[in-house]
Amino acid sequence: MTKDYRSESKVFEGALRAPNRAMLRAVGFSDEDFKKPLIGIASTWSEVTPCNIHIDKLAVQSKKGANEAGGKGVIFNTITVSDGISMGTAGMRYSLPSREVIADSIETVVGGESLDAVVAIGGCDKNMPGCLIALSRMNLPSVFVYGGSIKPGNLNGKDIDIVSVFEGVGQYNAGKIDKEELNKIECHACPGAGSCGGMYTANTMASAIEAMGMSLPGSSSNPAESEEKYQDCFDAGDAVYNLVTKGIKPKDIMTKEAFENAITVVYALGGSTNAVLHLLAIAHAVDVDLTIDDFDRIQRRVPHLADLKPSGKYVMNDLHQVGGVSAVMKYLLQEGLLHGDCLTVTGKTIAENLAESPDLKEGQKVIYPISEAKRKDGPLVILRGNLAPEGAVLKVSGLKVSKLTGPAKVFDTEDEASDAVVSGEIKAGDVLIIRYEGPKGGPGMPEMLSISAILVGKGLGESVALLTDGRFSGGSHGLVVGHISPEAQVGGPLAFVENGDIVTVDSEARVLTVELTEAEIAERKKNWKAPKLVARGVLAKYARNVSSASKGAVTDLFDEEKEIIEVK
Repeated sequence: MTKDYRSESKVFEGALRAPNRAMLRAVGFSDEDFKKPLIGIASTWSEVTPCNIHIDKLAVQSKKGANEAGGKGVIFNTITVSDGISMGTAGMRYSLPSREVIADSIETVVGGESLDAVVAIGGCDKNMPGCLIALSRMNLPSVFVYGGSIKPGNLNGKDIDIVSVFEGVGQYNAGKIDKEELNKIECHACPGAGSCGGMYTANTMASAIEAMGMSLPGSSSNPAESEEKYQDCFDAGDAVYNLVTKGIKPKDIMTKEAFENAITVVYALGGSTNAVLHLLAIAHAVDVDLTIDDFDRIQRRVPHLADLKPSGKYVMNDLHQVGGVSAVMKYLLQEGLLHGDCLTVTGKTIAENLAESPDLKEGQKVIYPISEAKRKDGPLVILRGNLAPEGAVLKVSGLKVSKLTGPAKVFDTEDEASDAVVSGEIKAGDVLIIRYEGPKGGPGMPEMLSISAILVGKGLGESVALLTDGRFSGGSHGLVVGHISPEAQVGGPLAFVENGDIVTVDSEARVLTVELTEAEIAERKKNWKAPKLVARGVLAKYARNVSSASKGAVTDLFDEEKEIIEVK
């Protein structure tokens, strides 16, 4: 006899719900199925990107796991936008908004269909935070599964990836390689299914979610095309049923301490600047008080240990081979850097899970010991100053320089800035500023991987500072500062910088300043008018609702005390 987990909701009970049951009988429900927990499998399958091309098959595995455990699994889909494909084009403006569309669509289906629990499977960058935002809002028993990382490409005996192609464009532009060599890099970089292989945004967020306790141990580093990944998905279906029986929900797991664990792992692995944005947004959704000051506090005590791309030698597949994210977490726990008593989707604590996890392999070179850390503190530094009163994020992993002061070269679009770089207008010592690319101004806070990679390819990665109120890909490296807040569109100081103004970026002093007085900035502001926002469509709705990057660029941050509701 199946235990009735739906007795409290009564969604499908009684004569009044006969039509509701009739609809579900058409998709294969039996009398017994109506007594089982209804488990939604949120799939981000799509043919528009290799990150998600295999997730349809993974979703089937999660459904099997849920069904065999005693639930009733139903698969539904949501969207994805490929950052790698949209990068450097107008399409990149849809990337960050897709996070909200994913979250909203999962919430809509889960709420509209009265689901009892959810397994969400994500591939490309915005899938992870989009899924977690939805799971946080719904607060039903939930497990997230990462679709996994792509295998590295190989050219002339050397591992390459998608960032190799972006940087190849810069090398081609600088005359370092010819068109034939660039074509070879292009054709060998992405050999199959899975998300970009370095410690870029997808792998960063997958690692953070495992550290937060919302994914099964070891699942974030299992490759996309592997038996382990199929097993991850099956086990997630079984695990979510266990969470239903125990009544464990995301708010029980995603505590402030869990977010601190996630931030710690991001710093240790040398993760993407996007982690700051996305973790703030997830925390908002789950009602945890997380601010950029928490990132600053944790950054000062957590060392950078991973020799992973974009600033190192290895990719996620290499980390998998030496023990994976769980092994890194086990080491961090032993060193007193993680909260071991945080609950996870296994129903056990972080410490209990890691007691059963492998250690890092003897002799491995992917993860440095703390005594030989790449940096004694984290590689994502929060900057403040008169250019960023609400903060900005600087990625310093792999950098040999800690400070640059130079004349501003100011552009209002990425295209204009890219043309200036390609034409040789940008020289060593310059501070290249791209503004009106924030959440509202972009709109959509586009990433600047294309131009940052061109700078690196031209040998200017550390001699030119690149500043923006937009974002950077996890694949970006060099002296790059993003998330400058308030953004130019809303009258942030970045809007009033002019060519030739002297700007300082200093990671040690944690400052981002322009040599202007408050009075000079105020004088320039007098004649300033904000550019018009997009008038129609999803980007228009996004631009009018999105918050500052310093608040996670969320679209549901409302001041309830000031809301006026008119009923007519």
